[in-house]
Amino acid sequence: MTHTRPTHGGTTVLCVLTSEFADIELAVDRRGNGDRLALRDLRSERVDYFDPLELEALVWAGRQLLIDQLGPSADRWREGG
Repeated sequence: MTHTRPTHGGTTVLCVLTSEFADIELAVDRRGNGDRLALRDLRSERVDYFDPLELEALVWAGRQLLIDQLGPSADRWREGG
């Protein structure tokens, strides 16, 4: 995990989390109407943004929602996905 470091363009990198399965950068993006969390997959460079309401919904949705996405048949591991 890295320390907080400001970057250009209104985004502050909070940390990088790594494991044998994933490398993810977490940042706060301040370029829109309100702050949002930017998650970047460092392997694919894919980025997605989550506002506070979406993050709260993720907390309330429960772990099973994420576990379903980790299965080998999930889009992430399909060819061309």
